[in-house]
Amino acid sequence: MFITVNGVKLYYEKSGAGRPLIMVHCNSMSHKIFRSAVKVLEKRFTVYCPDSRDHGKSEKVKTLHYEDMAEDMFRFIEALGIEKPVFYGFSDGGIIGLILACNHPGLLSSLIVSGASLNPGSTKDLPMKFFKLWSRFDRSDKMRIMMREPDITDEMLSKITVPTFVTAGEKDVIKLSHTRHIADTVPGAQLKIFEKAGHSGYIMNSTKIADYILSVIPE
Repeated sequence: MFITVNGVKLYYEKSGAGRPLIMVHCNSMSHKIFRSAVKVLEKRFTVYCPDSRDHGKSEKVKTLHYEDMAEDMFRFIEALGIEKPVFYGFSDGGIIGLILACNHPGLLSSLIVSGASLNPGSTKDLPMKFFKLWSRFDRSDKMRIMMREPDITDEMLSKITVPTFVTAGEKDVIKLSHTRHIADTVPGAQLKIFEKAGHSGYIMNSTKIADYILSVIPE
């Protein structure tokens, strides 16, 4: 399905029944990475899986900004009349979730983020070198956005009032010190580090993140 919000046409899929859950993917991927998880989650939730702007089947744009992508999600929730959704975001999706919860208090019922960064310095040196190399061949703005954004401050994190759950892989490309800082700074946030996992292994084409969401979000 398609919907136009915040001046951009977004593609999304909806399935299941129950309280609403929005799942937003990582950079350069699409909603498809959640298909294994959705099969589990749709038994309890109405699951919405949008493609972010310039990703998947959604409209292409010349320049990407996380603030715009967060506003897309706010308008998406508003346009579809989704009341108090649980928001799950992986990597870029997690950045979007943090900004969304900060900018729109009371919009969400819970926030879960995996492998989210606070700023370009959150990414370990070797992966960042790879992203910089990739950006030379990628005509889109997907890699370049990670070199200049986000800029999520402690003041922003402290404004998040909804129950928040912060996860990362033990071998994540995001520095664990930054992940712990998110959990320490968002009031009341809980931290989960997945042992022996990298950035995406417990999320992409996996049910592990679904099991975690079910364990922390009450029926």
